[in-house]
Amino acid sequence: MPQARAALSKTLYRLRRFSRKIWVRSSLIALLGVVAAGGSGSLAPLVPEDIAKAVEPEAVEKILEIMSSGMLAVVIFSLSVMVSARQSASSQVTPRSHQLLLEDTTTQNVLATFLGAFLFSLVGVITLGTQLYAGDAAAVILAFALLVILLMIVAILRWISHLSDLGSVLATTRRVERAAIDAMEAWLNSPCMGGRKLTGPPEGDPVKARRSGYVQHIDMEKLSDAMEDCGGKLFLAARPGAFVTEGQPIAHCTAKADMDQVHLAFTIDDIRRFDQDPRFGVIVLSEIAQRALSPGINDPGTAIDVLTRQERLLSRYRDRIEHADDDALHPRIHVPPLTADALVRDAFDPIARDGAAMVEVQIRVQKALAHLAETGDPDMKVAARDAAARALQRAVIATALPADRQRLLRTVARCGLVDADKVDLAFE
Repeated sequence: MPQARAALSKTLYRLRRFSRKIWVRSSLIALLGVVAAGGSGSLAPLVPEDIAKAVEPEAVEKILEIMSSGMLAVVIFSLSVMVSARQSASSQVTPRSHQLLLEDTTTQNVLATFLGAFLFSLVGVITLGTQLYAGDAAAVILAFALLVILLMIVAILRWISHLSDLGSVLATTRRVERAAIDAMEAWLNSPCMGGRKLTGPPEGDPVKARRSGYVQHIDMEKLSDAMEDCGGKLFLAARPGAFVTEGQPIAHCTAKADMDQVHLAFTIDDIRRFDQDPRFGVIVLSEIAQRALSPGINDPGTAIDVLTRQERLLSRYRDRIEHADDDALHPRIHVPPLTADALVRDAFDPIARDGAAMVEVQIRVQKALAHLAETGDPDMKVAARDAAARALQRAVIATALPADRQRLLRTVARCGLVDADKVDLAFE
């Protein structure tokens, strides 16, 4: 099958990361407010004479003063709400979810609108107070002020709606699932990030990491160009999401390549990112369920909800690598594949372990794995069967009430993934 577009280049990846910072969007909209107020003098000649005479600069100045004082309070309040939501998500969900909350576009747009309105009104007050522009400038500033007020009303309505679930377990879980789905779809649309599947031991000399941290992003285009220049092949030893230490091989190269260019293709930092790392989204979802199953929270319902989301996420998995090798966008680069076994272990084993004594959680684990086994992918079927056996063994050991054990075993028998009788007899 034809391959989809390769992953983002390192430059575009950094620009994307930069654009997600909250102060960037706020600064851009605030700058528009400053330009609008500062450019009022140039637009003044376009105002009809009747309208210009009807607008009193003192009245406009009062409106702007009300806007500036009100927006400053709203910005401070909104920032405090955002911080509280982040703290709530870190304590009740998982600390790994905070990066998604910080990159929430609705929150960023609302805060940017409030901050832009504040700066616009502040510059407008200074413009009118210092009589920098005389005459018809007040009418222009009033027109911009009415537009800004309209934007403020829309932002406030969006903010009220958004506050209803900001930082909640359900909303945060949904956001993590969305990020995991996006990463999974990107990988499946371009298996092995556009390279060939690494099937055996790597060849060539090691390319050692120059710093310790997580591999966040790999610029496949840059690596491909480097291999085209030297005529060699590159075998990746670390996919996005892998932790590497300084001096550890991150790849192996069969030719004398420009090592600086190869290293520049790798983005290594202190935290994992969702973009090129499907397993990270799966792991974060599992962490949410683990937190819910802790004695301090004791919320099996959230764990069951996460299991449903994991099932929905992993049901998208298809092993398309063999067919993709023929149409690889970067045939000189060999990438370790994303296996069904690794995904299933990340998604279900931690929940099955921490919820081993909860029969309702174990039943949902077995049903979810049974549904995954029916997706049609042979690797996923094997991985689901192995995970179901491990979960059942943990449950049989941890479940003390015979009635609960029998209820679970009946579910296992209906699912048909595991020989329940053998597992049950082994722990009598």
